[in-house]
Amino acid sequence: MAIEANQIVSIEYEVRDGDTVVDSNVGGAPLVFMFGKGQIIPGLENGIVNMAIGEKGDILVKPEDAYGTYNADAKQEVPKDQFAGIDLEVGMTLYGQGEDGGTVQVTVKEIGDENVIIDFNHPLAGKDLMFSVTVNNVRDASAEEAMTGIPAENKQDDDGCCGTGGGSGCGCH
Repeated sequence: MAIEANQIVSIEYEVRDGDTVVDSNVGGAPLVFMFGKGQIIPGLENGIVNMAIGEKGDILVKPEDAYGTYNADAKQEVPKDQFAGIDLEVGMTLYGQGEDGGTVQVTVKEIGDENVIIDFNHPLAGKDLMFSVTVNNVRDASAEEAMTGIPAENKQDDDGCCGTGGGSGCGCH
């Protein structure tokens, strides 16, 4: 039976770029998301739609269904003094604020005497990605989950204690 929009899905995955593992949650907490809400890349979501609980599979995701094609024009030369206090290294990832106020991820491509060239492409843009996925669970969303789009497993307590090591009495799993 196909996974349906607004169901809560839990997966374990490993993703490779060629022979290199670029991300994995194997042996850790599963990735839990609401299906059909764009919370994971489209190619992975499309690849698991017909998988059942307990099923394992390999899914090849092309760049246009993952992090997009590589845009050679998405680079910018920035004065080095804008990075004061940062020990810059080629290949490092930095986070900043975009013009729309959202978070922007950039990669340091070159470090010159006066300027730094940064790349706005996602580090996995233009790459074919191979996901090895196991579907751990699929369940219907609760009324609150359907309204908020946030699975209970990902919800923080109102006091923000989840993820902070709040300990006993915190109500975190």
